[in-house]
Amino acid sequence: MVKFREIIRLHELGYNQSDIAQSCAVARSTVQDYIRRARGKGLSYAELCQLSDSEAQAQLGKGKQSPVTQSVIDFATVHRELQGKGVTLALLWQEGLDQERWQLSYGQFCRRYSQWKIRHNLSMRQTHAGGEKVFVDYCGQTMTVHDPVTGDAQEAQIFVACLGASNYTFAEATPAQTLPHWIGSHERALAFFGGVPKAIVPDNLKSGVTDPCRYEPGVNPSYHAFAEHYQVAILPARAKKPRDKSKVEKAVQEVERQIIAPLRHQRFTSFADLNAAIRERLERLNHRVMKSYGCSRRTLFEQVDQPALQPLPTQPFVFARWKQAKVNLDYHLEVDKHYYSVPYWFARREVSVKISEHLVEVFYDHRRIAVHSRSTARHGHTTVAEHMPPEHWAYKHQSKDTFLAWAQQVGPHTHQQVTAIFAAKAHEEQAFRTLKGLQSLATRYGAQRLEDACRRANTFGLVGYRRLNAILKAQLDRPLQPVEAAQAPSAPHDNVRGADYYH
Repeated sequence: MVKFREIIRLHELGYNQSDIAQSCAVARSTVQDYIRRARGKGLSYAELCQLSDSEAQAQLGKGKQSPVTQSVIDFATVHRELQGKGVTLALLWQEGLDQERWQLSYGQFCRRYSQWKIRHNLSMRQTHAGGEKVFVDYCGQTMTVHDPVTGDAQEAQIFVACLGASNYTFAEATPAQTLPHWIGSHERALAFFGGVPKAIVPDNLKSGVTDPCRYEPGVNPSYHAFAEHYQVAILPARAKKPRDKSKVEKAVQEVERQIIAPLRHQRFTSFADLNAAIRERLERLNHRVMKSYGCSRRTLFEQVDQPALQPLPTQPFVFARWKQAKVNLDYHLEVDKHYYSVPYWFARREVSVKISEHLVEVFYDHRRIAVHSRSTARHGHTTVAEHMPPEHWAYKHQSKDTFLAWAQQVGPHTHQQVTAIFAAKAHEEQAFRTLKGLQSLATRYGAQRLEDACRRANTFGLVGYRRLNAILKAQLDRPLQPVEAAQAPSAPHDNVRGADYYH
């Protein structure tokens, strides 16, 4: 008995799949299959009632199935399509039904795809979407570069990067695995791919991962800055878990077999020559057809990864290393034997220092508090005036000219006194403390009284702070008040009445 119309009718009435299966006495998977087919074809219950059983079955893709049709499904293409973002087996199955490439149920389609994966030995425990991840690591094998002058041999480290979805591979030789070479190889790898993935999966190399914690791995600050610049996430693989980066493990193996081994007998006198040879072999590797996929890494990259990569940033990344430092009492910190200032209120605080080729930047609480041009002068000091306390700034900028200019503002007598103080000293700096004392007298007694005191001191040839301080304390700077002379009593006279007259 054909029950597909009843299944669709009950579904349109809002019954769930379990109730429909119980009512129609069929398996729940059968109910799900008919609903999925009807939804894919856009058929309603009313439309199904206008069709004959054979016509409805044909519309739903449940007619007689040809064994020939079933045997020619290209699951390699299906597998490749699944790498695209948002692509599912259900979507591909429905598209195949619409294009009449097959007439099997969704369950059969999934089972046959699983069997195909097992037959092709695709041990893909991880599914990688296009443009999602780049896996990076170094080869265990090295190559030798010989100095043409000295003949010294240097072991070259081989950096490998591999895109997860297409296996598209990048490789290059560097002198070491240190942080500058590590980040430089990342930059050149992303430039080679022509875009930026969503995440980079590195091994627990010290240059990239400072703390290989399983749950909260610590990322090197310079590596983190690189990730921020490229807007990419860093997802370190778990320690001693090669399956987390199986893609690059396989890529490393291919590089060792297809690049390093064939070049083992060649002699290289520079890294430029070595990398040129690696690029030539790498081109062959990426264009060689992979049996499991039926196409090359390059072709798969152009189909799956390349469209999904984000564009490269317009500005190049500026490499910088970081260090923690404590600001000294003199509000300076040391970087490569040179001392740089920070605002004086950060003295004795722990700060982060970003050191690039041309700049030294100081951060506190994730805020930049100072920036300096990098200096190569050993044991020198770079000090910004705004970083100094007011009293330090004043002391640093004191000079004969500044004291004379200040004295001229007070008055000519003060200027004469200051000039005499400088003349009495063998060195100009010996007069600075004395003149600071004069400035304190001007603050305490006022500029006019200091000018009057200097006038009196200059009159008597007195020079120095002590003399002026004594004059001001004794108020000898004030002008003398005229004293009225006592009048002699008038001589006796008949016209003078005298005091007795008023009694």
